Amino acid sequence: MRRWVIFFTERLYQMVNWKGVAVAVLVFAGFIAWVLPRQASLSESASGSGESPDSSLWYTSADLYRIAEIYGEEGRAHYIEARFTFDVIWPLVYLGFLTIALTAAYVFLSSGSRWRAVNLLPLGGWGFDWLENLGSSLVMYRYPARTLVIAEMTPIFTLIKWCLIYASFGALVVGIVLSVLHRFRKKRS
Repeated sequence: MRRWVIFFTERLYQMVNWKGVAVAVLVFAGFIAWVLPRQASLSESASGSGESPDSSLWYTSADLYRIAEIYGEEGRAHYIEARFTFDVIWPLVYLGFLTIALTAAYVFLSSGSRWRAVNLLPLGGWGFDWLENLGSSLVMYRYPARTLVIAEMTPIFTLIKWCLIYASFGALVVGIVLSVLHRFRKKRS
């Protein structure tokens, strides 16, 4: 497993360049500016509620069932469809942005450094996003029947997803600061 992580991490460092960073930033910004607000509007109109388990940091299984009730049959159908259309593309966008940006930010580290693997942190968020989507979709699909274990696990998947995504953004800020300091020191030498 460790060899795979090192191989994949180092491969990313070899591939990422500033053109890739620029494209990732533009696509990410475009999604935030235009696609996400449009999707939120469509979801609110189909479900009759602006509340969504995906956007909450924490909720309970009772909250998930309450949201399923509020959505109604049409809203639940829209929610499930969105998880397997829009919510396939959006995680790929933030995964690409964060992975590319983290790789560019930490490129100054020597190739033997374990810290270079920070560029794989967004993969965890992406994986738990998928688990969240599968779990919440199953609960919505089966509603009003109960999906006990999945309904209890889905909020945990969401919490872990957000923690890993926030950690990725935090690592990006730290990486940018360290990269700037590294360049400043290099110029002074």
